[in-house]
Amino acid sequence: MSDSNKSPSETETILMALDQISQTIDVMTSVVGRLRNYLQQQEAAAADQSREVLEEMRSDRILH
Repeated sequence: MSDSNKSPSETETILMALDQISQTIDVMTSVVGRLRNYLQQQEAAAADQSREVLEEMRSDRILH
């Protein structure tokens, strides 16, 4: 691809498109990070709840 064949407006359009793609990638990266954090928090909360249930079950036992 030769740059001499492209008009300045075509180059400007390409640069704008690349900037928009870059911004989209930044937003998507942020969303993925937030989703990852959310899932890790949910997983930790579920693990804590499981531990609490197990502890309750152990404390409810009556030894004879």
